[in-house]
Amino acid sequence: MGRSVGRLRIGVIADTHGLFDRAILRHFDGVDHILHAGDIGDQSVIAQLEKLAPVTAVSGNVDGYERSGYKPETVVELGGRRIAIRHIVFEGGKLTKEGRAFLEREQADVCVFGHTHQPTAEWLGSTLLFNPGSAGPKRFKLPRGLGLLTIEGRTITSAHLALSDRPE
Repeated sequence: MGRSVGRLRIGVIADTHGLFDRAILRHFDGVDHILHAGDIGDQSVIAQLEKLAPVTAVSGNVDGYERSGYKPETVVELGGRRIAIRHIVFEGGKLTKEGRAFLEREQADVCVFGHTHQPTAEWLGSTLLFNPGSAGPKRFKLPRGLGLLTIEGRTITSAHLALSDRPE
């Protein structure tokens, strides 16, 4: 899939926990950028993703946060939209105090997060909260997955992409 003018496709991934599923190659083919929302688990995951597109990543609790060499949170501008990335925004089904402060401080168009392993796409005011789900080893009864954000003009659309329970 080639890129059309004025349309930006962003692959979104989180909670890989050291696993690079070969299905990612197919799902992220032709994306313009990749966002990793933490719990990377192993630098080789980022190296594989970088073969597909430029990567912006944050660390998660599994990565030991700053010890990993990645910031715990960051903001990027892609397609003229402000995208905030932080591993933990929700915990136990609730927006954390730190997550709320991050959202209020950054005033982003999209907030990409991980940690819960629960695919999420919901609006909080004018901010799209997006969790692609976990692309790592299957845990609990939650599905494995990836995400895709498309920015076209002022419009942001999101999609969840299912991964099979067993990695390719």
